[in-house]
Amino acid sequence: MSWHARLDLHYQLRDGKTVAQHQHTGPLRILQSLYPEGDAVCHNVLVHPPGGLVGGDTLEIDVRLERGAQALVTTPGASRFYRSDGPLAAQRTRLELADDARLQWLPLEAIAFSACNAENHTTLRLAPGAEAMGWDITALGLPLAQQAYDAGRLTQHLELEGAWLERGVLDATDTQLMDGPAGLAGQRCMATFWFACGSPLTRSRREAALESARAMMVAHALATSSGATSPHPQVVVVRVLAPVVEPAMDLLKAIRLQWLQTLWHQTPTQPRIWAM
Repeated sequence: MSWHARLDLHYQLRDGKTVAQHQHTGPLRILQSLYPEGDAVCHNVLVHPPGGLVGGDTLEIDVRLERGAQALVTTPGASRFYRSDGPLAAQRTRLELADDARLQWLPLEAIAFSACNAENHTTLRLAPGAEAMGWDITALGLPLAQQAYDAGRLTQHLELEGAWLERGVLDATDTQLMDGPAGLAGQRCMATFWFACGSPLTRSRREAALESARAMMVAHALATSSGATSPHPQVVVVRVLAPVVEPAMDLLKAIRLQWLQTLWHQTPTQPRIWAM
């Protein structure tokens, strides 16, 4: 039996407090709203009780922020794309922000199991003045459990409408991609951390984002397999390759804290669920 689950998550600013409203269909929902940073920023944990997707399953996530709203969305654990006998398993996420809204989209990693047939699709639509930061962390198989990613394919799509598009297929049988020096070079965790804006960044903010990210990389064990670039005036991107998830996540968390201070002048906080 295939699952088709949907979550609509809507944030509004009311008397200085960001309030979340949501509707769901199927096994996809959010936990209680939290305010560890005060009323302006609403924290939510997105929960998918089955824990993973098999062939034929679809998750649709729509997150919308009204003018001035601020939110952080994360997950309690990894999502999983399991083995498929042929049908596609898909997660499709749409993030839409009105003017002056800010979003942190911080789901934990997605694990692609061997023989999966999966698509992970994220689209951002940002009004002028809106800003978002988020990441996409992909683990190919479970190397520490001796479960290799040696069959199947994962399609990844990441787009800021009208400005930036990245789309690729991680085919387990493509040895040049998986193990070649111009590909993943044998690494099995691939992470992307992005800062996206509805308007072009000023030169000073773009350089500050790049410099603060690179400062974290230089001091990290993944210094030689990470980099930061600005492929479009509205986007700054950090890319990381690692053998497993933990060191990549450690680096991205450090860069996030720097970006919160440098770009948004916010006191850094960690989602409570990460400490559990």
